[in-house]
Amino acid sequence: MKIALLGAESTGKTQLTQELAAHLRAQGKSVVVVPEVLRSWCEQAGRTPRPEEQMPIAQEQERLVDISATQAQVVITDTTAIMVAIYSAMLFGDGSLYQFALARQRTYDITLVTGLDLPWVADGLQRDGPHVREPVDALLRAALAKAGVVYRVIYGNGAQRTANALSAIDSMSATLPAGARQRRWTWLCDKCSDPECEHRLFRAKLSSR
Repeated sequence: MKIALLGAESTGKTQLTQELAAHLRAQGKSVVVVPEVLRSWCEQAGRTPRPEEQMPIAQEQERLVDISATQAQVVITDTTAIMVAIYSAMLFGDGSLYQFALARQRTYDITLVTGLDLPWVADGLQRDGPHVREPVDALLRAALAKAGVVYRVIYGNGAQRTANALSAIDSMSATLPAGARQRRWTWLCDKCSDPECEHRLFRAKLSSR
C-alpha cells in the first residue's frame, strides 16, 4: 500500500508521517517512510531550486517511492511530485510538471491532505510564509479533483490528528480491492455533497476563535 501525505507548508506532514509509520509498525507491518526530497535538496544546495531543477526533484521523489514499494508492505511518503508541480506553477508559471505529477498521484492507494489548522512555523529555505498556505491548499484540492484522485483532509492537534489520519486510512483502504489503484471520484464533504463546504466550515471555525 502506498500512502501519500500532501498539503501546504507547515501543516504537519512530516510529523504525521512518522507517527503513522510508528503506529503501523506497532501493528506488525513493515513500513518505509520516504522523506521530502525538496527539503534535503535545499539543505544540500543552500538555496531553493530554479525552474529547470523542479522536474528532477519531482522525479527523484517518485523514484524513491518506487524503490521503497519493493521493500515494505506499506510506503508512506512525505509529499509527492504533485506538490513540486504546484509550487513550480505558482512561483515560475510553469505548469508542465502537472501531467507527470497527476499521473503518478493516481498510482497511490491513499491520499491524505493535511488541513490548515496548525500554526505556520518557519523551518528551512523551502518555506515561503503563511500567506501562501491557502493558495497552495486551493491549488492542491483543485488539481486532485480535476484528476479524480480520492483524498481526505486531516485536521486536529497531536494525537487527535494521528487518530483522524488512521481512521481515514482504515475507511479508504476498506473500499479498495487488494492491489487496486484509486478509483476516480471527487472528494465530498462528509456532511453534504458540496466540495467547497469543508473550506467554508473551517474558515468559520477560525474566525470564531
